[in-house]
Amino acid sequence: MNPQAFSSGGSGVIGAWFNNVGEVSLLAPLTKSILLFALNLLDAQLTLLWIHLNVATEANGLMARVLNHSEASFLGLKLMVGAFAAYILYRFAHLPLARRGLTAVLGIYLGLMLVHTVTGWLMLGWQAPMVVLGFFGTIPQAFLGLFS
Repeated sequence: MNPQAFSSGGSGVIGAWFNNVGEVSLLAPLTKSILLFALNLLDAQLTLLWIHLNVATEANGLMARVLNHSEASFLGLKLMVGAFAAYILYRFAHLPLARRGLTAVLGIYLGLMLVHTVTGWLMLGWQAPMVVLGFFGTIPQAFLGLFS
């Protein structure tokens, strides 16, 4: 007989894979790391596209200097840094700090993809994003106006 099966300290099921009560992540760390690298690659390609079309410039000062050197060095460095970050965050995903960091970086990249999307819309002449942003920009003043 197994004494752990009748103890008051657990369900009797042996194995950590079954005890996932505290986990709420919808994506596994490997999936998140691959998504991070894919978003990094897409960001690099869209940045180069906007620069070629004279729509935008590189916002990161260090990467702008690398881009002035050559597009290949820009793309290479961007992908190396992205791959290194994705690997490190995946490798240490067992630590809460790395899991939170991976989630935070994905959130930042998703916001950046929204900026790229709005840039593309504006480049194509669709002014609706500016109207929506203008509307949301007036919400704080309208909210504060309720209390004055």
